Amino acid sequence: MNALDPAGLECLAALAEAGSFDGAAQLLHITQSAVSQRLRSLESNVGHVLVVRERPLRLTEPGKVLLRYARQMQALRADAARELGATLNRDERLPIAVNPNSLATWVLPALDPLVQRGLQEGFGVELIVDDQDFTHDWLRQGEVLGCVSTVSQALRGCACQALGAMRYVATASPAFVARHLPQGLNRRNFAQLPFVTFNRKDDMQAQWVAQAFGVRDPQLKERFVPSSEAVARAAAMGWGLSVLPELLARPLLAGGALLPVLPEVHLDVTLYWHQWKLSGEDGQASRHGLMDQIGEALLTGARQALHPVPVAGGGDNPTP
Repeated sequence: MNALDPAGLECLAALAEAGSFDGAAQLLHITQSAVSQRLRSLESNVGHVLVVRERPLRLTEPGKVLLRYARQMQALRADAARELGATLNRDERLPIAVNPNSLATWVLPALDPLVQRGLQEGFGVELIVDDQDFTHDWLRQGEVLGCVSTVSQALRGCACQALGAMRYVATASPAFVARHLPQGLNRRNFAQLPFVTFNRKDDMQAQWVAQAFGVRDPQLKERFVPSSEAVARAAAMGWGLSVLPELLARPLLAGGALLPVLPEVHLDVTLYWHQWKLSGEDGQASRHGLMDQIGEALLTGARQALHPVPVAGGGDNPTP
């Protein structure tokens, strides 16, 4: 395989970002025909089809391999431009994947100083949101340069650091407790009561019930509300029980909008930060690149907001 054409890699990244040839052309400020030509040249160079040309556009497995490389090259270019004081043609996109509950609580304050600086220096942090058990897939597929995940094992070429433990507690509104839980929540009634849940990927309610009552694979009546903040609000409105991040529930509990349910039971879910190890032309890892700074900001924010990582074998941290 010949040396990879930077213009072709940039084209591939733009196609992944925009999801169409027309959108990629707009991002790169070139014609759609030029996008097609650059992609064909890259595919000819590597000997693989990189993009399935259908609606919606999707990358093949070789395309995902090169997308990881293209994303890393973009991050390195942003680092070089920043160090040289150069102006980029367009804001460099530094995508990371985070889980909704982290986004709703500690991630934005942690990243804010870096994002504010990026407005001046021409780079931007893009947040991709998915369940904490699935954000790692975005990293593996090359869609993001870093992720907050429950996965503890680093991919080859990636660094992994523990952020801390996000604690989850069960809650319900005072009206819901008075009407449905006069005798409290127990093994006999949990299956008859609704639980407000983020979406079908979210198994936090089931994990909490399994721990609270020693029930394997509990079947719950779930009401889906696909927003962390809205889940908390729905619980406060009496839509059902909900197992919420302690950080999100705390002000509602303090104000009386929610009551704790079995407060002696909680889940501590350990979160990890993964990022690609970016290297310069000399092969040495970049020590002060933008992705490193994103990681440092998240580590600092997490240590201020999250609980310390539970000791192995402590019993209250679900298996990732």
